[in-house]
Amino acid sequence: MKPVKAISGQVNPASLEGGATNRNDVKSMPCAIRPKPGILKIDPYIGGDSVLAGDGPVYKLSSNENPLGPSPKAVAAFQATAGSLERYPPSDHGALRAAIAGVHGADPDRIICGDGSDEVIAWLCHAYAGPGDEVLYTEHGFLMYRISALASGAAPVIAPETGRRVDVDRLLAATTPRTRLVFLTNPGNPTATMIGDDEIRRLSEGLPPEALLVLDGAYAEFADDYDGGQALVQARDNVMMTRTFSKIYGLGGLRVGWGYGPHEVVGMLNRIRGPFNVTAPSLAAAQAAVTDRDYLAHCRAENARWREFLIRELAGVGIMADPSSTNFILARFGDITRAEAADRALRARRVLVRRVAGYGLPDCLRITVGDETACRLVVDVLRDFMRGQD
Repeated sequence: MKPVKAISGQVNPASLEGGATNRNDVKSMPCAIRPKPGILKIDPYIGGDSVLAGDGPVYKLSSNENPLGPSPKAVAAFQATAGSLERYPPSDHGALRAAIAGVHGADPDRIICGDGSDEVIAWLCHAYAGPGDEVLYTEHGFLMYRISALASGAAPVIAPETGRRVDVDRLLAATTPRTRLVFLTNPGNPTATMIGDDEIRRLSEGLPPEALLVLDGAYAEFADDYDGGQALVQARDNVMMTRTFSKIYGLGGLRVGWGYGPHEVVGMLNRIRGPFNVTAPSLAAAQAAVTDRDYLAHCRAENARWREFLIRELAGVGIMADPSSTNFILARFGDITRAEAADRALRARRVLVRRVAGYGLPDCLRITVGDETACRLVVDVLRDFMRGQD
């Protein structure tokens, strides 16, 4: 794994907790200028740490990035746009939608592209949820569900999971006539676990008629025999799926995502989508990336190899993790104090992972699967740490 360049400076303590930070101080605002009530309940999202004070390389395993980087074909496509940066990108994203449709056997007219899949999630909340409505997700679900729900004026509702796995019965029990959106991260983040097609179908069939099921498949490419919910989207009119180019495709810095859903839903989202919301370099790189299937297969194989290495070696020193269908593992330490101490030990060796207290898992660390160098370093550090716990 290529270490990131170290930058001296202070690390934001809030980022250690997986996204929670203090709310912006609104007391200094003129009393007549106030945001919508839901905005005041939002704790801004904080991404995984990427820098440490001091000298030396930093191994960033905190944001589930691809350690191999993007496809060389995607890099070349990105660079080829440098001579035309004065031009607006195509507003219909036609070439990228056609490429995605060709690879996945989908209908390009039912695809919408966003500034990351986060933007698609925000559109869904803006279009389908508001004051008096509820947005449902599971207790360890992606923090942007809550943020987008509150930004739209809707009420976020959390359904418990069972053993760090989505529990369909608990989700269905949490629905009400006010439920408008149900977000399901599958495979899960930060749990790395997933549920099967039969359970997802049962969920879609049991929802209230006014509710739309949104399958967040940011990590779908890492899972075995999983289409991200595409077949279910094509079979039903109450299911939408989202995908991203930020994970296995290695284009996190360009922010490209997409959604696939019913014609009516995609049409509604296009009404509120900005006309030039994805840049020309991003569109070109994503198109090249999605069609380079050989490189994707290589990244998937390398991830599986080193993911299993991490799980096996850490289990050997008493650090357990559930089977993972993603490019990270959720390492369990048994108590908060030990998890925090393990994080400090890793930081001392310039390895950054993600604390996930903000996701309701304070005794765990989420560790991105890096390359061989990074994974072996993680194992060496945590082996020494656990020996010191005896």
